[in-house]
Amino acid sequence: MPTLAFLMNRDKLKRYFKKIGLAGFLFFLIKGLIWLFIFMGGWKLVSRWLNG
Repeated sequence: MPTLAFLMNRDKLKRYFKKIGLAGFLFFLIKGLIWLFIFMGGWKLVSRWLNG
């Protein structure tokens, strides 16, 4: 049985997502993917440098 606090937090989360909308969601998704690619590229660079 879900608690009242859990249901309230879920409602807050729904309101937050409605507020930022699709554009906000896509912005943060793309921004996160870019950071993943940056770190992946950095990791490959460092591993190549260490292996010679």
